[in-house]
Amino acid sequence: MNKQITTNEDEISLKELLEKGKEWFNYLLSQWKIIVLAGLIGAALGLAYSYIKKPMYTATLSFALEDEKSGGGLGSALGLASQFGFDLGGSAGGMFTGANLVELFKSRAMVEQTLLTPVVVSGDSISLAEMYIRNEEWRAKWDKKPKLANLQFLPNADRKSYNRAQDSIMGVIYTNLSKNSLTVAQKDKKVSIITIDVSATDELFAKYFTEALAKEVSDFYIETKSKKARMNMGILQKQTDSVRGELNGAITGVAVANDNTFGLNPALNVRRAPSARRQVDVQANTAILTELVKQSELAKVTLRRETPLIQVIDKPILPLKKERFGKAKGMVLGGFLAGFLVVVGLIVRRIFKELT
Repeated sequence: MNKQITTNEDEISLKELLEKGKEWFNYLLSQWKIIVLAGLIGAALGLAYSYIKKPMYTATLSFALEDEKSGGGLGSALGLASQFGFDLGGSAGGMFTGANLVELFKSRAMVEQTLLTPVVVSGDSISLAEMYIRNEEWRAKWDKKPKLANLQFLPNADRKSYNRAQDSIMGVIYTNLSKNSLTVAQKDKKVSIITIDVSATDELFAKYFTEALAKEVSDFYIETKSKKARMNMGILQKQTDSVRGELNGAITGVAVANDNTFGLNPALNVRRAPSARRQVDVQANTAILTELVKQSELAKVTLRRETPLIQVIDKPILPLKKERFGKAKGMVLGGFLAGFLVVVGLIVRRIFKELT
């Protein structure tokens, strides 16, 4: 008996639900003129937006990373050198590989330093930051604000010397680029190839910024990755020059001592002591210099091994890939969105009337 009552209640609820749905459908159908009118207005607005919306240009640059595991002959030579106790500097590439290098490209320091790169636009040498500001037409808005009207973003300027207002503007540009324009990805972890995509409404800005960012990160990468090897080579070079100078002095001292003892009585051997001491200095300095020269040459090999960092495969070439907001897409999206909002508004209005 209870099962039959429950079944009847379910049937009644389903019937009421269908009747309620039919009622709402008839209500919306009765308002078709308003919905169609809203759809037409939305389509017109979408069409207008497609004309106003500037096309987006995408610059793409791809490069290959250095594979530390494939050192080849250089790696074997360095391994052999380490067995003999030569400390030629380790590799600093571990912290700048894969995902770490991707994050380095998107870091604020690299992006902002790239924005200070000089470019030539309409015969004027300006920074990429100034080029971005002109493209966004910010200068016209800043004319009414004294604190911003005289802000300058000169090429190759010292980033540390910027004031609070300049820091704020650079921060806004970085946020806009990192969130909306800049994409850096390693498409396949098995392949050490990274792709940089920069989208902008200005075709030249997209191209210039992509190339400048790759160069900025490459220079920073070279400076950091080969720093230990360059320091080691510099120290060895100074030591080599110093020992070579001592050796030359010792050779000259031997010659002077020999001249002073020329034709000396064989019974006076004590007079030959300075020449003998100088001869020992020559032999010692020769041995030291030979070892230092070996280490210097190996240090040069290490530096050459550490220096190659990024091998560019593809560079952005004009004309760039262009994406435009299509007219048909604007009309369909605009019409659908406007119609949907009107339907929601009509439903809410009727519910509110029924409650009151």
